Amino acid sequence: MSLPISTGLLAYGMSGRVFHAPFLAAHPGFQLQAVVERTRKEAAATYPAVQSYNSVAELLADDTLELVVVNTPNFTHFDLARQALEAGKHVLLEKPVTATLAELDVLLALAEKQGKLLLAYQNRRWDADFQLVRQVVESGRLGQLTEAHFRFDRFKPGLNPKVFKEDPIVPASGFHYDLGAHVLDEALSLFGRPEQVQVAQASQRPGSRVVDFFHAHLTYAAGLQVFVTVSLLAAAPVPAYVLHGTQGSFQKRRADVQETQLAAGMLPTDETYGWEPAEAAGQLTLAEANGQLSTTTLEAPRGSYPALFEAAYQAIRHGQPYPVRAEELRWQLEILEQTVRPAHG
Repeated sequence: MSLPISTGLLAYGMSGRVFHAPFLAAHPGFQLQAVVERTRKEAAATYPAVQSYNSVAELLADDTLELVVVNTPNFTHFDLARQALEAGKHVLLEKPVTATLAELDVLLALAEKQGKLLLAYQNRRWDADFQLVRQVVESGRLGQLTEAHFRFDRFKPGLNPKVFKEDPIVPASGFHYDLGAHVLDEALSLFGRPEQVQVAQASQRPGSRVVDFFHAHLTYAAGLQVFVTVSLLAAAPVPAYVLHGTQGSFQKRRADVQETQLAAGMLPTDETYGWEPAEAAGQLTLAEANGQLSTTTLEAPRGSYPALFEAAYQAIRHGQPYPVRAEELRWQLEILEQTVRPAHG
């Protein structure tokens, strides 16, 4: 049996505590060995065996670490991932992997030179609601798809207290690089690279200087139209997923519970982890043979962020293909780079 992958986290804020450490600790294929904690030393309260380093440089100098999770602010991703690869580590890199396509290509080339893997942490692919959308699309029950709408809405009219997130000069700032990267990844993973892309953006919150509304219209062969939208000013959000095809339609509101459960302290090993409430079921409307329409409900499968870590383990230890492919990351950045920085707030 293979030894666990010794792993270090570059930060132990919300991302480290909620989205990474519980899964690394629960998966027998990983050993959560080290974290960077510059000020508050909190990780040991939950993970007594973990080594706490004061800096990234100290952690990267630990020769026993095989994998480094880069879960730091967006603008640091390129430089810290580069340092980790140069130190001979595999890298699990949060989205957006980089601010530009050119930076991504540098990292991919470096990973290949070092014989290491650069893996993107696109966990929303394992949301319960999106997994149901994938099942509906791949089942073919809607016939030939004609239209798809993917949204991620929040209502946060105030400015983020983290100043770097509100500064248009900071690389990869703006809501399009935040949740927009997730929704684009979902669409691209289902439909591939579009033939044409049109982008709209705006700064809509009072005092905002960064993109807080983003919309991409993706056109595919055979006329499929895909619309990806994220907004910070949606107090009453519409369904997150709407699909239309020649045989029917499907809609589903965003209801994945994993983030809420994890933030409340639930472990991914809990038997109730990842299950959406029954009332969040999707609505599938299909044309019957007699031309009548019938609607049924479809419950989502269990949300499964653990599957991302299993995929990372299989890629590192057994050379299996990782689901988030490099070309998909390139397509995502090609679209994000079409945006321009707002000229005013």
